[in-house]
Amino acid sequence: MPHDTPLISTIVGGLVLAFIFGAFAHRLRMPPLVGYLIAGVLVGPHTPGYVADQNLAPELAEIGVILLMFGVGLHFSLKDLLSVRGIAVPGAIVQIAFATLLGWGLGAFMGWSTGGSLVFGLALSVASTVVLLKALQERRLVETERGRIAVGWLIVEDLAMVLALVLIPAAASIGGEGHAPVEPLSAALSRLFGLDLGIGGMIAMTLVKVALFVALMLVFGRKLIPWTMHRIAHTGSRELFRLGVLAIALGVAFGAAKLFGVSLALGAFFAGMVLAESELSHRAAQESLPLRDAFAVLFFVSVGMLFDPNILIDKPLPILATIFIIVIGKSVAALLIVLAFKKPLSTALTISASLGQIGEFSFILAALGVELGLLPEEGRDLILAGAIISIILNPLLFFLCDRMRPLLDGAKREDVVADPAPAADAIAAQEEMPPEDDEVHPTALSGHSILVGYGRVGSIVGQNLKSSATPFLVIEDSDKRIGELKAQGIETLSGNAVMRETLDLANLSGARSIAIAIPNAFEACRIVEQARSVNPSILIVARAHSDAEVDELKQYGADTVIMGEREIALGMVDRLAQVHHESVPYEDGHEPDTIMPTDGPPPERE
Repeated sequence: MPHDTPLISTIVGGLVLAFIFGAFAHRLRMPPLVGYLIAGVLVGPHTPGYVADQNLAPELAEIGVILLMFGVGLHFSLKDLLSVRGIAVPGAIVQIAFATLLGWGLGAFMGWSTGGSLVFGLALSVASTVVLLKALQERRLVETERGRIAVGWLIVEDLAMVLALVLIPAAASIGGEGHAPVEPLSAALSRLFGLDLGIGGMIAMTLVKVALFVALMLVFGRKLIPWTMHRIAHTGSRELFRLGVLAIALGVAFGAAKLFGVSLALGAFFAGMVLAESELSHRAAQESLPLRDAFAVLFFVSVGMLFDPNILIDKPLPILATIFIIVIGKSVAALLIVLAFKKPLSTALTISASLGQIGEFSFILAALGVELGLLPEEGRDLILAGAIISIILNPLLFFLCDRMRPLLDGAKREDVVADPAPAADAIAAQEEMPPEDDEVHPTALSGHSILVGYGRVGSIVGQNLKSSATPFLVIEDSDKRIGELKAQGIETLSGNAVMRETLDLANLSGARSIAIAIPNAFEACRIVEQARSVNPSILIVARAHSDAEVDELKQYGADTVIMGEREIALGMVDRLAQVHHESVPYEDGHEPDTIMPTDGPPPERE
């Protein structure tokens, strides 16, 4: 076995250091990704000690981007994508134009060429897929309206950058500012038929290839991919199923990039979105999750490897200007754009915070600009520094937006109260105001039960609480489920129960019981801990999938923890005992005392 193993050393060094510094960051109440970035700086070429392979690390990181976008596609249907096109398409275009203009102005001020300044501005205009999705997933916002708009906005940005990657080399060769090969298909047509398509032909060729890829995925992929996964599932082999999921995600992404010129991330997204129409989408998401998280960590490590800390000393003012454009300029522009479309303030704040950073496409544009001779290396260093710092600041931006929202909502209410208009005019004005779909208010219930999660388990618990006339409310973050609950007249709080503010709105101190029906044991433990500290006498019931989770939840203060597999086994044993030992006639159905859902919605995937 050879002793020179750059692939193994890069993976081991990146993951081990990321774990160590990620744990330190979590201990200091900072996002773990800050630790991942620091790990990347330490294994990069600009710091002493071990240096990871700079060619392998970005490729490993790209796998993480592919798997992450595939996972998003599994939870993002075509209907959801089309539902936000009215704001995502114009909003993303205006925001890209505004940020590009700011970046071009900074580049021109520093004496760069027009082409280099435009490349610099484009690199600052596009947000990072990984950072955005990590932030939305941590707050469980991916399936909400805010999350759908943010993801749709990002897809439009990706499409725009795919087009830019084709236009920049063509513009450089036409303008005489750089050197680059033209678009491959255009070059082939030129050689075969002597046709000079020019920049217009290149744009048309790119649009045709993207449209052809989307059409193939929507027409043939929607049938072929789900059919393939169902055939694999029928083999009963979990190993083959997991391998099939990875093969589809990586294969479609790679084929889309090579054959149609779209980004790997976009190809993986459409593969996931097509598979989402299958009943196996939930299982596919579970099987790809471990690899997705591991390679997403390597993405942040690879970003940290590119960062040269010396630039903080050599170019402090240009770095501050770059960060201002990314964090302030883009965020304010996105906020105003979303508000101009009459969306709720909470949606505008979420979108603005989501876009206040840059990432993978920025690095690709920077590398292309330097390769073409358009962008000076100083510009690439500024882009890298801006990416690192904006990624670190992004959680703080989310925190500030969360704090700003109650203040701004309070100011709105004060304006309404101070308005001396007649009551009829006030009612009319209120009716004309756009509905604040995401706005939540504290409950008036007391001595009630709190139900966290309304999936397969929570829906059964909730319907039986309703049928027994027990006062209760549901904490849920899925817009679809919230709509169904409100239609049934069930009080609902939109949000994540892990957040203390959400539990306070549910009047945790005045509740008699809390049922935690979510399958995530880590979040459940945090909810149990907070519930016990706020209300020591409250009854806490939770669910678990293993004996270890049962023990952990009880250590945090849960009174009763029900493990699904154990209850299933006990139910089977009870039924078998009735037939084999007690001579009780077998009845095909449920026992009279079995708790079953009433006339509620069918259970959904969690």
